[in-house]
Amino acid sequence: MTRLRILIAALALLASTAAFAETTIKIGIQDDPDFLDPARSRTYASRLVFTALCDKLVDVAPDLTFVPQLATAWTWSADNKVLTMTLRDGVTFHDGEPFDAAAVKFNLDRSRTLPESLRKSEIASIVSVDVVDAKTVAINLKQPDATLIAQLSDRAGMMLAPKASTGDVGAKPVCSGPYKFLQRVQQDRIALTRFDGYWNRAAYHFDKVVFLPIPDTSVRLANLRAGDLDIIERVAPTDIKTVKDDKSLHVFNNPGLGFSFITFNVANGDRAKTPIGQDKRIRKAFELAIDRSAINDVVFEGLYTPSNQPFPPTSPFVDKSFALPARDVAKSQALLAAAGVKTPLDVELTVSNSPITQQVGQIIQAMAGEAGFNVKLVATEFATLLSQQQTGRFQASMQYWSGRPGPDGNIHQFLTCKGSQNDSHYCNPKLDDLLNTARTTTDLAQRKALYAQALPILADDMPSIDLYFEPRLIVMQNKIKGFVPNPDGLIRLKDVEAKP
Repeated sequence: MTRLRILIAALALLASTAAFAETTIKIGIQDDPDFLDPARSRTYASRLVFTALCDKLVDVAPDLTFVPQLATAWTWSADNKVLTMTLRDGVTFHDGEPFDAAAVKFNLDRSRTLPESLRKSEIASIVSVDVVDAKTVAINLKQPDATLIAQLSDRAGMMLAPKASTGDVGAKPVCSGPYKFLQRVQQDRIALTRFDGYWNRAAYHFDKVVFLPIPDTSVRLANLRAGDLDIIERVAPTDIKTVKDDKSLHVFNNPGLGFSFITFNVANGDRAKTPIGQDKRIRKAFELAIDRSAINDVVFEGLYTPSNQPFPPTSPFVDKSFALPARDVAKSQALLAAAGVKTPLDVELTVSNSPITQQVGQIIQAMAGEAGFNVKLVATEFATLLSQQQTGRFQASMQYWSGRPGPDGNIHQFLTCKGSQNDSHYCNPKLDDLLNTARTTTDLAQRKALYAQALPILADDMPSIDLYFEPRLIVMQNKIKGFVPNPDGLIRLKDVEAKP
């Protein structure tokens, strides 16, 4: 072979190798997910991973309407007590098992009965699931449930492969999404690889997706700017100007559904036996010591929305007559005196190890200190924080909820007596009655009235303090094209690709 032919062959080989080189997209996320099991998971970080890993029966469009995913159509019976869903044809799970009505029944029954399932209160209206035929499933309810479609657009509607879903599902989840599980290194990475049998494979352009948990927002951004990451979520508001000045990056700043709040332990084990856990006047005094607007201005450059209710500013369920309380140190001190508290009163506030969250905690610590509280901050990894809440190992804890399109998903599971994420163990039967009734009616005016009645009860009992709603701040390399932002903050990779 002549030297010229050798050179031509070598160039052809290089071109071929480049053409078939594996493409990887790296996404920097704030927290390490908890369980990669839809029934047990409760972190936003896990939802980011699930978006690429596990298809749902229903998805959420950017306008917050519900659209088909694994279910292509659905209808309600005349009495609104049977939901019949038509399932997508030609879908298989990552292990080759076919997706069908029996798989839907398996997953919904698992979420309803698994002892540690956090989906129980979300789909409590379901009494049974019938397999009509391979592509038709009937979900039978004990009463009408206006929230069910919304629940099936999230973790309750994510489908696991039945045969592969025994034992520790989270160690190697088998779903039917565009990417399948490859590897997890705790606190370091979660890697997914393309599923060639995906029903909509042509819409996904990366061979591998790697999620990298990086709690420090500055470090996440530095990695993005260095080219070590392609996308990052939850960018610090203080970094937005820097991002906008960097011509190699693109920022998406959209209204979001996620919000932060403080939960008090009022009845979850021995740690509830504290003055702030047992006396609602002390909890109210804590709220009055806080200036939500000042936190927004100092930490978030005024980009967040201070709030005292769990409904996003754009929601029709926001009660505009329920005014945001102004900071009132004198009234806070008076409530402490009325409760017979000797100040300073020690309060332990758990926060995540995110620098921004710790900064919010420090401001709350200083503000509450002026009213007579001695706040001790305890910082921990977010999944650990949630585990401690669930088992009652906290006094007060500041957490983040990524938010849901409907009002029920932001309140019911946290504040009803048997709510699956009611870590406070707060219980007020009157509130339960209002929130359960709101689930059964589709009349907007009636639902608004019920939630409006619930807010004053919560303001009086004060099991938690809503703080602020967050915008969705996502930044990516300019080479990443086709991304469509969504108020739910999830990073959908459909039609996303890297272009020079």
